[in-house]
Amino acid sequence: DLSSQGYTLVGGRLLPGETGARAQFMFEDAAGERVTLYLGPPPARPAGAPTTAPSASETAFRFASEGPVPSFYWVDQGFGYAIAGKLPRDLLLKLATLAYRDLS
Repeated sequence: DLSSQGYTLVGGRLLPGETGARAQFMFEDAAGERVTLYLGPPPARPAGAPTTAPSASETAFRFASEGPVPSFYWVDQGFGYAIAGKLPRDLLLKLATLAYRDLS
């Protein structure tokens, strides 16, 4: 529930993934700005992968700004989560924190 920050759920999809089903939820504010929450079981970290990539066995909360859409992502209790949108980092962090609290 991201309504405390002005975002309402506009839809969702169930998607296939390598290690199981994924879910994607889209939220929108009154100005039409959208943010997406994506979740599913994370893949195990392959041998030689950077240690900055979270694995299924650890809890992490990180910011990524590669490309045009920044995101926060984390792994918790066997699931991986990402929230992404063309938003300022501080607002995206507030939304990620709300999602983390609701889903933990």
